[in-house]
Amino acid sequence: MLLSPYRHFCGPARSWRCDTLKRMAQDSELRIAVIGAGPAGVYSSDIFLRQLKKLGDELGVGTQARIDLFEKLPVPFGLVRYGVAPDHPSIKFIASALEKTLDNPNIHLYCDVEFGKDVTIDELLDRYDAVLFATGAVKDKPLGLPGADLDGVYGAAKFVEWYDGYPTGAREWPLEAEEVAVIGGGNVAMDVARELMRNADDLKERTDIPDNVYEGIVKNKAKTLHLFIRRGVAQAKFSVQELREMEKLPGVQLIINEDDFELDDDTIEEAGKDKLTRQMVEELFAIREMAEDMEDDGDTDFEGNPADRKYYIHFNSAPTEVLGEDGKVTAIRVEKTETGADGKMHRTGVFEEYPVQAVYHAIGYRPEEVTGIAYDAKGAHLANANGDGRITVSAEDGEIRERLYATGWAKRGPVGLIGSTKSDALLIVTNMLEDLAKAAEGGRVAPDRDPESIDRLLESRGIKPIDFAGWKRIDAFERSEGAQEGREHKKVIEPEQMRSLAHAE
Repeated sequence: MLLSPYRHFCGPARSWRCDTLKRMAQDSELRIAVIGAGPAGVYSSDIFLRQLKKLGDELGVGTQARIDLFEKLPVPFGLVRYGVAPDHPSIKFIASALEKTLDNPNIHLYCDVEFGKDVTIDELLDRYDAVLFATGAVKDKPLGLPGADLDGVYGAAKFVEWYDGYPTGAREWPLEAEEVAVIGGGNVAMDVARELMRNADDLKERTDIPDNVYEGIVKNKAKTLHLFIRRGVAQAKFSVQELREMEKLPGVQLIINEDDFELDDDTIEEAGKDKLTRQMVEELFAIREMAEDMEDDGDTDFEGNPADRKYYIHFNSAPTEVLGEDGKVTAIRVEKTETGADGKMHRTGVFEEYPVQAVYHAIGYRPEEVTGIAYDAKGAHLANANGDGRITVSAEDGEIRERLYATGWAKRGPVGLIGSTKSDALLIVTNMLEDLAKAAEGGRVAPDRDPESIDRLLESRGIKPIDFAGWKRIDAFERSEGAQEGREHKKVIEPEQMRSLAHAE
């Protein structure tokens, strides 16, 4: 951990001054614990320090704080490192910004420390004036269709873990199916579909994928992919960036149904009210034209080269059943739907079956439950008061549990992009500061104010956290490994190797 800024004043002859200065520092700074070092946790830490500096004196809580950021994985960045497709060019920019925030003497990183296992809520409340949960989401929502338990049906989260090299994820993935279905109308579905259609060498050249993922994609047999979106063109939730990445897949022909693009005036007017929706629809119409050109040119890819893979995009198509034989997927049954300008979907009773041997569903994540914190199953998030981030006794009981907060997907459920966590964090930080200002002793209510207390507790349990310097050693190794192959980065995926690199002297 970081050394005390008062170390130069301390020594045998000056112990009284050392003790006094340490005590003053411990009494003056607020102490905040944040659980989860993904975007939500890091953004919240940064915003807390900024808002405290700006408003602390006015609120009577001072301007000094120490934030200890706990992460169960050996490395930080959560969703950015392990939840976004590796070929997103914006990833490295987001990770760079998060890293700059962590390189702050008032933020102390504790990776490889799992809340509920290595440290309890009561132990944190003894040492911190407030605890903020930014635990994200790692589980799939269940598909909920007949045949969902067949061999060959996969949740997107597990597949994403594989291709992103999640420390406890699968190391091999079955890519034997020649015909594949992907269910979902959002960015995760697009990521999954794109990776299933990817050329392995192209992906390796552009990204930080580890060797096992490259080797798996080299063997991928998928030649036909069907993406099923329940609602219409104007109701999809794709980002323009995702669509543009879909457009540039070497060797892949995009195929659409022109009838899906016959939008009525009311739907066009409604879509035009929102800038992002309007841009998405405009890009989808550009894809329609591209798909027509690909067909007219003799089934080519975006560069006019012969395509050996076909990517079908089906709007107004709601899967109703996964069909199988001998316990394995053989087809998917889909019902055509109609979607009004108001976004409401209506079923038509018209069905079609598509032969497939694998089905991936990307219909949403389910934020994980946290030991000792009530869970709102309906909203799929930690129980908090009216969405303001203050943890409550239960989802039904609005009684607030003091000094406990949630932000990001842990607070609101799995909706919104990475950038939306910033506005969310500002709301939660505002509420935290408001509560601290009302508390006794200027918010300094944790009885144990020794900043080294948490280190002693973890050490007594044999827990050896990975700090920011440890992360930098892992990152340096990944960069050196990538450089040997002409790449910017190459991920380390084994937890023990991460620990060895982080703790190397």
